[in-house]
Amino acid sequence: MKDKKLNKYDKAYLRIAREWGQLSYCVRKKVGAIIVKDRMIISDGYNGTPSGFENCCEDDEGLTKWYVLHAEANAILKVARSTQSCEGATLYITMSPCKDCSKLIHQSGIKRVVYQSSYKDNSGIDFLMRAGVEVVHVEDLDTE
Repeated sequence: MKDKKLNKYDKAYLRIAREWGQLSYCVRKKVGAIIVKDRMIISDGYNGTPSGFENCCEDDEGLTKWYVLHAEANAILKVARSTQSCEGATLYITMSPCKDCSKLIHQSGIKRVVYQSSYKDNSGIDFLMRAGVEVVHVEDLDTE
């Protein structure tokens, strides 16, 4: 029963992350992230350029600019600027984290990652599992 309830909340938070990702100005991929601690959303993020930069994520060839921040990095950095802590939190993200973001996730104290679709490289997921972070893949958000 507990697993079914957890799965229900996982899907709901992932749907929020998916909706949040729609705010991204990126053309190629719109990724959203939500950080939840003690059943409260403490942060959110989507992929995009740093504050003060133009809201254009791709160059003239359609490639992502090197300084675009990933959704989970934006969410973690938002917590860093607040009085909150990610210690023991769950990260909900529409795409599995890359290897660089997985280091941020682990170092921030996030203990659980729930994601919807897979990134082109699984090394971030492999790293998180090796670090003892629980990783859950939920593909179908629209069923109970």
